[in-house]
Formats: sequence, structure tokens, C-alpha cells
Amino acid sequence: MKKFMDADFLLQTKTAIKLYHEHAAHMPIYDYHCHLSAQEVAEDKQYDNIGECWLGGDHYKWRGMRTNGIEEKYCTGDASWRDKFQKWAETVPQTLRNPLYHWTHLELQRYFDIDTLLSPATADEIYEECTAKLRTPEFSARNLMRKMNVKLVCTTDDPVDDLRWHKQLQDEGFEIKVLPAFRPDKAMNISDPKAYKRYVKQLSEASGVEIVDFATLMEAVDLRHEYFHSVGCRLSDHGVAYVPDAEADSATLDAIFCKVMRGGEPTKEEADAYLAASLYIVGKLNHTRGWAQQFHVGVFRNNNSRLFKALGPDTGFDSIADYRQGPGMIRLLDRLDSSNQLTKTILYNINPGDNELFATMIGNYQDGSYAGKMQFGSGWWFLDQKDGMEKQMNALSNLGLLSRFVGMLTDSRSFLSYPRHEYFRRILCNLIGNDVENGEIPADMELLGQMVENICYNNAVEYFGIEL
Repeated sequence: MKKFMDADFLLQTKTAIKLYHEHAAHMPIYDYHCHLSAQEVAEDKQYDNIGECWLGGDHYKWRGMRTNGIEEKYCTGDASWRDKFQKWAETVPQTLRNPLYHWTHLELQRYFDIDTLLSPATADEIYEECTAKLRTPEFSARNLMRKMNVKLVCTTDDPVDDLRWHKQLQDEGFEIKVLPAFRPDKAMNISDPKAYKRYVKQLSEASGVEIVDFATLMEAVDLRHEYFHSVGCRLSDHGVAYVPDAEADSATLDAIFCKVMRGGEPTKEEADAYLAASLYIVGKLNHTRGWAQQFHVGVFRNNNSRLFKALGPDTGFDSIADYRQGPGMIRLLDRLDSSNQLTKTILYNINPGDNELFATMIGNYQDGSYAGKMQFGSGWWFLDQKDGMEKQMNALSNLGLLSRFVGMLTDSRSFLSYPRHEYFRRILCNLIGNDVENGEIPADMELLGQMVENICYNNAVEYFGIEL
């Protein structure tokens, strides 16, 4: 029986062990999609305690705690950080076979050199040791990133953001690239007319454009896109339930815009047409400026209406959706490709039933212009675990080229989430190692070692083309 989470954790064969320790482990981290705060990096935030650092915005943990019968005051409420940590410690032993158990102990090991298992009995000593370390300069936000050998992060930013913190980091020459990613979801989502009207005013002020119709809205988006480019942004991100299978002419789009700005409720058909047109135009902007674009699709958001009203979004009440993802994605990608304006694109699904759909979808638009132009993105959100990662990589291997994969990202708000890259790398090496041991691929360690290093880091560096 192997020891829990030892040096060869998740590595089942000699080949896997060799691939991980000699090739994957030392590779830097290129975190091209996350939700870290650029302000916290710029200010080099120092956390007061491990409760704040771990539980301040982690809806993964909140879901687990609620399932374990923990009251809301210990999740999003006003309980002390020490009491919240205690409740998390009570929950951790109940998370066996959930990735939370692995993530928790990887973070304790990698950041704090703590091998003790977290439980109610060990909560006090772990809280005190972690908190004492977090209060030292060596555990500031920037040093946590340095500790994990991070070379680049791309945050997630709205077009109205002034990007002051990104610019400050660049001006002072911080050695880790902290770049914005363009997330124009609010400019495209007209489902709440009151909120949309407020947003259009913000966008108008940020861009200096008087927005009076759909065309001037897109003019404002273009100007902000250009501004983001000047601050080093090289990719957009779109979090939509699905890409609509819809189109509309300019007169129809203007009519929809005016209706919503007057407070009228859009029909589903109108909202779909508006979103589809917006995604198409931003897709062309991405091509013009040489950006990559990402589509995160397939979520039912804020399902618990009672708690959504009380707590707001991103608090742990989302689930996998079963929308039909193919037709709209084909329409958008083919429309862009038809005029040779389809840029590098990464597709992420959250419903595992769409794995093969997305793995084959990217093959439709590979055009030989450069390797891996179209990407099937890594296991995301509810698929960000061992089984989900394996299924994503198996689908990609069977139907595309795993060797051209741009690899893992954190998609996290926490500076303690970087061991997720290690988790991914171990799973990757184990998949390849098992194939070697089974005689399914050759034991060419030079070839396989280079493949692993490329997936862990090199492919992303080449794909996004951002100077490091």
C-alpha cells in the first residue's frame, strides 16, 4: 500500500514517475486564465490568517461545508475566520474522494510544508502554523506566486476596467507578467434591462462614445478592446450558457437595443440574436489584433433563487447545464472562418457529455496556419478533477492531438491554488506512463519528455505569443 500523497502521488508506473519528476515537475506555470485580483498583486497583499486566505471566496469549499451541515454564517456569513476554519476542518475528513481533499493537502504541503492531515483534532495547530507564516513577508501575494514558479497570469477584466493595477505592475517592472483578459459579457447580456442600462452608461463613460444604438455600442467595445491591447492584453474570454444559433441585421439589433434601453424585456430570440451578433463582432476584433479567444459554456447559474437573493452570484449555486452546444458554435466559428477572420480559439465545456463534440469541433477549423490553432480546453470547473481531466485528455487524444494541447489553468481567485497545475501534471504523466507500460506507445523518453514539457508550459508560451 502506498503512503498517502507521497512523492509519487497519482503516479502508478515507473514511466509516469520518470516523466513527472524529470520533465513536468520543474516546468514554470503559465496561468492564462484566472480570477486573481491584480490589485492584490500590485499591493502585494499580506493575508492575516489561513481562514481568510482559504475561505474568503471559495465556493467549492462552501458547497462542501453546506453539504456537511455547516450553517451559512460559517461560509459567507459573519463568523470569525478562526471559526470558519474550524468548520472547514470538520468538513475536510468528509470530503474523501472529492478533489477538495487532495487540493487541501497539496496546498498545505507545497506552501506550508505541512504533512499533517487536516481534521478537527489538528485544526488548531495547522491554523496557528499557517497563519504565522502568512503574516511574514515570504508569504505575501507576490511571493506565493514566486514560490510556485509562476511566469504569467491573465486576470479576467470587464471592458470598463481602467486596468490601473496592471499598469502599475508593468511600470514598476514586476517580473511575473500580470496581464488583463477582455471579458465583455456584460456588454452582451441584455436579460436585465435595468442593469444593462446602467452598464451601457459605464461603458460610454469609459470609452468616450455616446452609445445610442448597437453600432455605437460596438464602437465603444472596440475602443476598450484597443485600450486593453495597449496594456498587453492578448486574449478575450466569454462566459455564456451557450453560443446562440442566431443572426440579425443591423436594423433588428438597433430595435432590440432601443427596446432594452427603454426598459423593455427582451424575448429569448432577441437576447440570442443580440449575443450572437456581439460575439461575432468581438471575434473579428480578436482576429484583427491577433488575440486568442476563449469560450466557457454550459452552466446553469444561480439556481437557488432564495439564496441568490440573499448572497448574490458566485456563491456556490451553479450546476452543469444540458444546453445543445453544437449548432450555435458551428454558426459562429464558420461565419468567422468564411471571411478568414477566425482567430486562435479555446473551447471549454462543463458538461462531460460534450467532450467528444468539442474535441471534434476544433478539428473542423484547424487550417494549418499554426499548430493547435483550435483548442479543446482543459477540464473546467466541475470537471477540474482527476476523472474530468482524464476524460478531457482522452477525448482530445482520440480525436485530436494531445501533443499540441496548451494545458492547465487555475480559473481561481486564490493565490494558494497553483498546486492544481501539479495535480494536472501528475495525471497527465500517469496517463502517458500507463500507455507506455501497456505497450500502447513507444518508450521514447526523449519524445515523451518533450511532449510533457510542451503541454505543461511551452505550448502555451508559443500559442499566446506573449513575450516573457
